[in-house]
Amino acid sequence: MKIGIIGAGNIGGTVAQHFVDAGNEVIISNSRGPETLTDLVDELGPNAQAGTVSEAADFGDIAMEAIPFSAYESLPADALSGKIVISAANYYPARDGMMDLAETHTDTIANHLEDSRVVKAFNETYWETLRDGQRPDADLDDRLAIFLAGDDEEAKEVVAGLIKDIGFAPVDAGPLTEGGRHIEPGSPIYTEPMTASEARTRLAALQTTVAAYEHGYYDPSQEITVQELADELDMSEESLSEQLQQGSEQLISQYLE
Repeated sequence: MKIGIIGAGNIGGTVAQHFVDAGNEVIISNSRGPETLTDLVDELGPNAQAGTVSEAADFGDIAMEAIPFSAYESLPADALSGKIVISAANYYPARDGMMDLAETHTDTIANHLEDSRVVKAFNETYWETLRDGQRPDADLDDRLAIFLAGDDEEAKEVVAGLIKDIGFAPVDAGPLTEGGRHIEPGSPIYTEPMTASEARTRLAALQTTVAAYEHGYYDPSQEITVQELADELDMSEESLSEQLQQGSEQLISQYLE
């Protein structure tokens, strides 16, 4: 595939190397210009070249943004229209300043790129884990997980394929808003290395406890029983109780602290 990467920091550069090693062609760019990327492109090899942000956005059918969140409005929405855009940016108020946001960080970027097929991925893994954690010879369940979220199922399948190709395992966190919230800073599963099997278990527990929270289960004034909640969520009481036990600490971390 031809992939344009906007952002040449730790995440952008590391993922670019994996994409090139998997046989893809890459144009990588940053805000300072292609002449500043000579050394990086030499390291990436002959399937990589440096370009401007516009050239990276125009290149192929897939783009990835890995830029500071505060710069998201610099992403060229027109050039990225219709393309699959992998969004790896995270919002940190201490770094990015206080900003007006949509419901989630990723929704804010998706609103800016309203005609793109945005998939959140590669944002919740430390770059060192991305650099060193690939396990291409392992079964998918035993590979380290990379979560992704999005509303376009076909786009998610394409990104999931790229994740598999570079030796990790994709784990679908759900739609862009709900799933994006689960894998953004502040989530208890954010940046924690785990296998795909472990990741699915942790995600399911988090999703269940969040649903319980939203149904008022943790509000003493509502007095909702496990049986009533199980009926609301269409789950068995046994499964619900198990997931609530696994996820209650995660829920507190994400929503109540």
